[in-house]
Amino acid sequence: MKHSMHNWMRPEPIETTLERLHRFGYDSIEISGEPDRYNWDEVRGLMDKYEIECWGGVTLMFEGRDLIHPDKYVRVGTIAYIKDCIRMVKALRGQMFCIVPSVVGKVKPLASAAKEWKWAVESLKEVSAFAADNGIKTGIEPLNRFETYFIKRHDQALRLVEEVGNDMRVVLDTFHINIEEEDWRQAIRNVGDRLLDFHVADNNRKPCGQGRYDWTEVVGILKEINYQGPMTAEFVLQMDRTPLANAAKGISEIEASAADLKFIQEHGSGLVSAAEYDACVEANINHLKAAGA
Repeated sequence: MKHSMHNWMRPEPIETTLERLHRFGYDSIEISGEPDRYNWDEVRGLMDKYEIECWGGVTLMFEGRDLIHPDKYVRVGTIAYIKDCIRMVKALRGQMFCIVPSVVGKVKPLASAAKEWKWAVESLKEVSAFAADNGIKTGIEPLNRFETYFIKRHDQALRLVEEVGNDMRVVLDTFHINIEEEDWRQAIRNVGDRLLDFHVADNNRKPCGQGRYDWTEVVGILKEINYQGPMTAEFVLQMDRTPLANAAKGISEIEASAADLKFIQEHGSGLVSAAEYDACVEANINHLKAAGA
């Protein structure tokens, strides 16, 4: 099984990220959906340099990016944003794009359920058709109740992608399914061959092996359904602001934009030291490999 990782959790030069992934044996990256931030040709050259493939990308749903917003022009702008992300993934020779339909952190609806569903289907039909024309597969990721009210379970995501069509699929995340699914094992099995991508963090959103999941069991279920994609790391590191904190670990000196920092903090994270981050990236893949991935 191959190993990938997101990069939204740590705003840093893309070369720094790619070098780290290469050093610890990852195969690919699922790049942040910020197409205007990157020089695509330069990033592709760096991926070749560090022997890291682009597995795909993921939407970063800040305020103003929302496929189910009552304002038509917010929806139109979000569709345009996702199309730009898909163009970037294609330019980087990626294969897939993960979509969260609404703003992360938006937990109250702004319209009726029927209207929101209609807008979601309409928007995703356009986006998925564009992606298919460009050779990119798309998938919907359910989050959890603290990050969205819209798509929180695998059955909801399956219903949505069935109505959208265009071979749209589902992306599951071990952190979210641990919260929302009655049986996370059965959720994976139910998605089956519609599983496009699999995001991994332990039940506490720390690196794999630092929580309660039995990763040998998780890997076994993925093999059972013949999942062919990578295990894509998306752990989030919290900063301890109590007297229990280990001051020797230090705080990262990287600079983050206000939007980046807000997004990271809203996911319960902070900017930890480079040494601590490196250790977690290494520990994550080592634990998964020991579990048979």
